[in-house]
Amino acid sequence: MIKPCVLAVGLAVSALAQASNPIVKDIFTADPAALVDNGRVYVYVGKDEAPVGGKDYVMNEWRVYSSCDMKKWTDHGSPLRYSTFKWAGRDAWASDIVKRNGKYYFYSTVDHATIPGKAIGVAVSSSPTGPFVDARGTALVTNDMTKETSILWDDIDPAVFIDDDGQAYLYWGNTVMKYAKLKPNMIEIDGPIHTVGLDNFVEAAYLHKHKGTYYLTYSRHFPEETVYMTGPTATGPWSFGGVIMEKNSNVNTIHQAIVEFNGKSYIFYHNGKLPTGGEFRRSVAVEELRYTPDGKILPVPQTAEGPAANPSPGCK
Repeated sequence: MIKPCVLAVGLAVSALAQASNPIVKDIFTADPAALVDNGRVYVYVGKDEAPVGGKDYVMNEWRVYSSCDMKKWTDHGSPLRYSTFKWAGRDAWASDIVKRNGKYYFYSTVDHATIPGKAIGVAVSSSPTGPFVDARGTALVTNDMTKETSILWDDIDPAVFIDDDGQAYLYWGNTVMKYAKLKPNMIEIDGPIHTVGLDNFVEAAYLHKHKGTYYLTYSRHFPEETVYMTGPTATGPWSFGGVIMEKNSNVNTIHQAIVEFNGKSYIFYHNGKLPTGGEFRRSVAVEELRYTPDGKILPVPQTAEGPAANPSPGCK
């Protein structure tokens, strides 16, 4: 847990994962982030390492998988660990990733070694599969920068959105949602940190745009359900839309990421449906996400089959 992990990066990838949900069955995975790039979907997950009967999260690294058809997933190993950030003390919690100017920026939640509480770091790579290196040498957000709550984990779950005009935004938070503009270099906050009051907001703020409408999704209540709001801009004002996915049966969290791929929309999430799975042994899955003609998101059931194949040209 001391040296950054660059397992299998640039080498032959391992065998294809099985085709149905959960998308990874040989380890426990959680907190999906997703990126569409050059005909493939890349999914970045935290690895749950808690033993059976464990009472806390044990997460030391992120892993990345990719698919060109939404059915067969290729394991690319671990592109980074929490220790990639020398200032971090532990924990590879929820992340997000975005591509800009040919580089891949990975925003992640870790525990700060010297400033009490969770913090957000940003790493960068020239490849979606890494290896990633710390882009700043310091945290982008630390717990002492936000004072809305007294908890030590209110600066978690980063999500990044680049608007049509090129302005990038960072969204994050637990119990209080926060957002800020990012500078064009993607590694500095540009201006003040804003807070937004949302109905029973817990965590997992995520922004995407579909046919001109901005959709803010997040985890509501605890145990969590995934809900959405709509707005005319990347910063609102927001109107409640409805529930996308109901709470899990044996896991309190759910944590979504939404992408468009080959003309269809998809939602990634996690549950506890693998054998011995549960609160600290979660599994990432994916479903197709559908909209009504007037832009409402239809409720999404969790399935064992997952979405139908949707191959890119030349997909093998």
